[in-house]
Order: sequence, then structure tokens, then C-alpha cells
Amino acid sequence: MPDSDSYLAVDLGASSGRVIAGSLDGGRLQLETVHRFANAPVFVQDSMQWDTLGLWREIQTGLKQANDRAAASGARIRSVGVDTWGVDYVLLGADDQPVAPIYHYRDQRNDGMLEKAFEILPREQIFQRTGLQFMQINSLYQLLATKQNSPQRLEAAESFVMMADYFHWLLTGERSVEATNASTTQLLDPRSGDWSESLIESMGLPRRIFGPLSQPGTTLAPLQSSVGDRTGLGNIPVILPATHDTASAVLAVPSQGFAPEKPDWCYISSGTWSLMGCELPGPLVNERCAELNFTNEGGVRGSTRLLKNIGGLWVFQQIRAALERRGQAVSWEDMVSQAQAAPAFELLVDPDHPEFLAPADMVDAICGYAGRSGQRVPADNGVLYRAALEGLALRYRICLEMLESLVDSRIRTIHVVGGGAMNRLLCQMTADACRRTVVAGPVEATATGNILMQMIGSGELHSVDEARALVRRSSQPVTYEPQDPDPWDAAAERFVALP
Repeated sequence: MPDSDSYLAVDLGASSGRVIAGSLDGGRLQLETVHRFANAPVFVQDSMQWDTLGLWREIQTGLKQANDRAAASGARIRSVGVDTWGVDYVLLGADDQPVAPIYHYRDQRNDGMLEKAFEILPREQIFQRTGLQFMQINSLYQLLATKQNSPQRLEAAESFVMMADYFHWLLTGERSVEATNASTTQLLDPRSGDWSESLIESMGLPRRIFGPLSQPGTTLAPLQSSVGDRTGLGNIPVILPATHDTASAVLAVPSQGFAPEKPDWCYISSGTWSLMGCELPGPLVNERCAELNFTNEGGVRGSTRLLKNIGGLWVFQQIRAALERRGQAVSWEDMVSQAQAAPAFELLVDPDHPEFLAPADMVDAICGYAGRSGQRVPADNGVLYRAALEGLALRYRICLEMLESLVDSRIRTIHVVGGGAMNRLLCQMTADACRRTVVAGPVEATATGNILMQMIGSGELHSVDEARALVRRSSQPVTYEPQDPDPWDAAAERFVALP
């Protein structure tokens, strides 16, 4: 494409959003952040919900700013696409309006829904039909909560759309359900790549609301005139990226090859959540996968992302939020610096422990857990910060061992993409804990993958291999080799014995 052309990625994460323009400059992909905004839940009575209208306002602001910049420079915008986190959804009614609150996946209504589902179908049968990791945040359990508490909302619904689909509908007026994000629901059959009719029927959910799936790279529709007029973008097309942010991020991994049978690399998409896994040519649904609670999610071009969801930087982020509420504001850089200066392995914290899923105050939760688990309650904040990062690196180590046993292959390189790639201490801890080479970057992997898929959909790129070659030409990843791995062995033994 001409260097003046650009694509727009609307990249919505669980804590922030961005509108990013991507264009070629001398054969390299250049990204420009046009607009950045916060994404925080809204508490309505006793529920946690998403501020979708606030996000929609920010998206339109970012799109208008992108158009204004492009017009000033004489550039042309080719298309736009939205990616978001997984599992959350919107129920649309006959009038194309939501018929239910748009809940946050951490909302407490999901408590106990796994057990309710297992009363309907045994855990083993659900896994055999879906191949997905069991987490109470999955769409299946959220829908069961709605069925139990507000069945009239399901009766009024005509369409089930994921979060990115909802914003694509606001952009175009066309309903769609993109496949990679739908694969996070625990309602899909990973073998067929379509809805699991038998599971939906067994769970008593209305089949009519689950529409046909669309693949990444599909041109959905042009912007509807109201949006085109407000933003100045006219009738540019919406091209579906891999709308699940991790699927987009994995597309942007600067690796050689696509979906190998015997992978020698894995990825960690590192942000509020960490998703660690391998890219495979097809799903892996067997007893061992079920036992280790791994998930088979859809990737681009029919690939499978065999992965595990890990608590990620959530604990680290929520420590900062808790301290800010106490009037102790601290920068991310200072947190990392204090963590580096703190003694190693003084406090071990598992980011996947249920107590840390959605506590009212993360500092209180960690201190309480330290006492209950027979560990010293942290005396300074540096110990808190370090514990959050060490616990994450130790969880990566355990996940790597599981992953290698599943794919029957030695992983030599761990690609860390996303915001966590900027945390040099965490990247070095990961290399040491896992005794593997860590390659960190690109940071804006999700937006990069979003734009790459739009380029593939428009015909500017022709394959995943071509897209990844562009990433390798365009990025400068940082490589970390193990430096002091031995102390992590004893820490890992303590970690797996934690209550």
C-alpha cells in the first residue's frame, strides 16, 4: 500500500483503550497512538458493569482525531476494526438495543455457576464438547446466571454478540459474531469451529440468539452514515480483525512459521491477564488437557491457541490501586525499582488464587493471605510488588512444564508480547524461573495484530507468514537469557505447596 495509507485499530483492554493508526514507512509498520483512554467498571447497586456508552464516546473521539490527522497530512484511511477482551457479551433485543446490563466478567453473580453447570452436565462432558478451560468468568456461566436470576432477559434477547461485535454493530449497524472471540465462551465445538448445539440445548439456552460466525479478515460493512459523518471517515469499511485481543496479539508474535505440529516456541500475551500457550494447527481435546485445565481457543486462519489463562499483572495493578486509595500514589517505574531492591522470595503469592480474583482491597487481601499461609506479613511495599511479579514468573514456570507435556515438544523460546514486555524485571524473572530464552516485544502486539489482519483482509498482505515477517522487520524485541535460575527451584517447591 502507499506509505500515506493507514488502518485504524480500536484496541480495548480490560483497563484501557486506544485508537491506533498503522501505516507502512519504508517497508516497516509504524504505529501511532491517536487517542488513549481509561476503561474501568461501573458499580450499579450490587453489580459490576462495563461503561459501554462511555467507551463508544471515546472510540468516536479517537476516530475523529485519526481522520483529522490523516486529512492534515494528506493520508488515506483504508479501514477500521475493533478488538476486545474475551468472554463478555451483549444481549440485543428486537429494537437493536441491549435488553440486559452489560456485566463485567468479575461480577459476583458468576459465583457458584460452575457448580450449577456441573449439575446439568458433568465437567468431563462439558470439556469434551468445548475443549475450554474452566473459569467462572466464561460466557456460559454468565448466561446461566442470567437464566437463573433474570430469565426474562434471555426471552427478550434476539442476538448474542461479543463485546467487539457490539462496537462493530455500533459502527456499521450490522450484527456479527467473530469466531476467535466466540471461542472464549465455552459454547463452541473446537473441532467444527461452530456453536455446540448439544451443549446449548443441554444448558437450556435459546439457540436462536447465537448467530452465524464470521472469520477474521472478513469485510463486515461500511461505516453507517451517522458514524461516518460524526467522525469524518465517510463510508470506509470495517474489516474484522481477530477480535479477541489475544488472538490478535498472537498474530503479531515475531516468530518463524505458523501453527507447527511440534512447536519450539510459546507466547505470553502479558497484560491484566497473562495468556500463555502454543499455536497449533488444530484443537487438542484429551484427558490430559482437561486434567491440566488448558483451553482451546480459535486463532487466525483456522489455527488453535492452546493456552492457559493466568492472573497476569492484575495483582500488581491492584496493589497500586489500593495504595492510591490510601493516599500513597506510586508510579509503575517506582514499583518495579522497589521490587528489584526487595529481598527475593520473602513472600510468595499465587496470582491465580481465588482470594485475588476481585478483592475489595488487594493489599489487605495479600496481607491476610500471608498470615493464613504461615508467611511473614510484608513490612514494606517493595515486598508486595516483588511478590506479585515473582508469583507470576513462578506460575509461568509451572504452565511451561504443563504445556511441554501437552504438545510433546521442548519449548526453547518464550515470546512475551503486550504491555508486560516493558517490565524488564518480570521478563528477566521469567527467563530465570523458566530457564528459557525470553524475547520481549512488540508491546502494542494486539493493535499490531489487529492492523495486520485488516491488511490481510484488504489484500495488502497475503499470509500469516508475510505478516510476521513484517513484524520482524518493524520491531526491535529485547532478548533475556537466564542469569541466576538456581534459586527459583526451591522457590517453586514452596510455591506449589502454598494453601
